[in-house]
Amino acid sequence: MKHFLLFFVTGMVCLGLNNAYSGNSYSVFRWQQEPNEQAFKILLPDNWITAGGIYRINPATGTGAANALEAKLDFTMKSDDAGTALMRWFPDMFYFDSRYSPAGQMGLFPAGSNYQGMVVLPALSPEQFIVQVVFPYAHPGATNVSVDRVEKLPQLAQAVENEDKLLADMGFIYSAAIVTVSYAEGGTSFEEKIVSVIMNMGQAGAGMWKNRYTFSIRAPRGELQTYEPLFSAIGNSLTLNKKWLATEIKGQFERAGIYAKTMAEIQRISDQITQHRQQNNAAIQHEMHLNLTGQEEYANPFTNEVEAGTNQWNHRWSSNSDFVIYSDDPNFDPNRIPELNHFEYKKSPVKKR
Repeated sequence: MKHFLLFFVTGMVCLGLNNAYSGNSYSVFRWQQEPNEQAFKILLPDNWITAGGIYRINPATGTGAANALEAKLDFTMKSDDAGTALMRWFPDMFYFDSRYSPAGQMGLFPAGSNYQGMVVLPALSPEQFIVQVVFPYAHPGATNVSVDRVEKLPQLAQAVENEDKLLADMGFIYSAAIVTVSYAEGGTSFEEKIVSVIMNMGQAGAGMWKNRYTFSIRAPRGELQTYEPLFSAIGNSLTLNKKWLATEIKGQFERAGIYAKTMAEIQRISDQITQHRQQNNAAIQHEMHLNLTGQEEYANPFTNEVEAGTNQWNHRWSSNSDFVIYSDDPNFDPNRIPELNHFEYKKSPVKKR
């Protein structure tokens, strides 16, 4: 269920986002909606761009229904067209290990073939999946590829398992890992961290398995640590559209033939998943060794909506448009800055707990 969604002051210099004000700095972000179905919104530096979004697989053209039950997400957030610095969320996909199938044991479904809309592939560990599937998919033209570090993430695997138990405890096996890769692409040497969780359904799932929470961050080699606080601030701002989520859950139940779920139950599940999603995103940031992982819930003074965001600045301002500004200067007021005061700004306080 909906496992596709699956994070800053030092990084601002190289991004050109520092602006002088009384000897201090402020950083300008802008809310951007997921473009295809408005499934979520996220705060990005004002000059960043996005590519991709929610998409759906047609079971008729996808040669099977296994991956057609749920929305997929392939979404990139990047500093420029070349993706000098970027974050990318990869789609969750079902795969089929034919070793559990009598037909597969007879050689009818070799690796790489299609079974009910799933690629036939022996179940992989998360680190194998990252190296053999995710990286070639993301960077087919990469050269001088080197796997620099592999680390297992048992706490993240447990967190995703706990999220799934909101629906049912099926006894599936979960594992997670993060892999650091260096490579050359387009004349630039990059360093990238890729994380993924593998859900192995085993014999209970007749050989089906699935990748979950798969995403990456990258920057020019030697600069990733500088950008990591920025990636943390971006990821921690992820705000799900609860109406979209409830509709998506209902649609998945209907497509799976589960009609007994009431709307009240769907709403309860969507609320629980939203809470787990925020916790799991924070866990991923920690596991990626980001040096700024703090998160708060802020009250938007214009809409009264609750918005997630970083707590690495002392002051947060929201505009009556889509802009958010952070600053540590207690005397800072964006309404008095000519290049900013095209909109009205108000302090965005931390939500009372």
